[in-house]
Amino acid sequence: MATTVHEPPKVEQIGSPERGRPGNGGFRNLVPDNGNLRAVQDYAPAPSITGVWVLLSAIAMSFAAFTSALIVRQGSSLDWHHLTLPRVLYWNTLVLLASSVTLEIARRRIAVFMSGPRTAGLHPARWLYVTLLLGVVFVSGQYAAWLQLRSEGLYLATNPASSFFYLLTAIHALHVLGGLGGLTYVMRKLHRVVLRRSTLVTFSRYWHFMGILWVYLLLLLWMKL
Repeated sequence: MATTVHEPPKVEQIGSPERGRPGNGGFRNLVPDNGNLRAVQDYAPAPSITGVWVLLSAIAMSFAAFTSALIVRQGSSLDWHHLTLPRVLYWNTLVLLASSVTLEIARRRIAVFMSGPRTAGLHPARWLYVTLLLGVVFVSGQYAAWLQLRSEGLYLATNPASSFFYLLTAIHALHVLGGLGGLTYVMRKLHRVVLRRSTLVTFSRYWHFMGILWVYLLLLLWMKL
């Protein structure tokens, strides 16, 4: 009796094998034949979102410790001399808050850009550049505030009040500089059209937290220094 051998069914591949490259984990093999890599990147896992909450919690606890140290030092100090905050700090606050607004505008436009056809007039990178510029202006404004205190003869070791001013503003400025580095990374990924949604969400939460943290620090410095 004749035996009929059935040909095994063919498995339809999502992407062409030649799209992949050795050593990249086969990620590019998942690119659809229509080349819509942006749609694939949209389904990225989000461990970075969990990680940023851990980072922000650590930063919040650190500044809470600094706040406690400031209150205790002021209450037990006989050499505490109040100082007048430089006016540039208030302008810096507006600049940093404005950068959060421009970042949210960029997020909305990136969502449209990554899910639809690319249009030159719709490219959201310009809003990220504005956010980057505002961040640089903020750090420059902090440096101008330090120069103003130096011109008044107030240095890091002049008195406890000036010490805490330099300490808190410098640590916050370092975190903002770290955020600017993260923004540069986001912009590079966007230009290569391989930006993951989780990457943008992670950076946005970090940047907005820096704005909220600065408002808190400004109120603290205004009330205690």
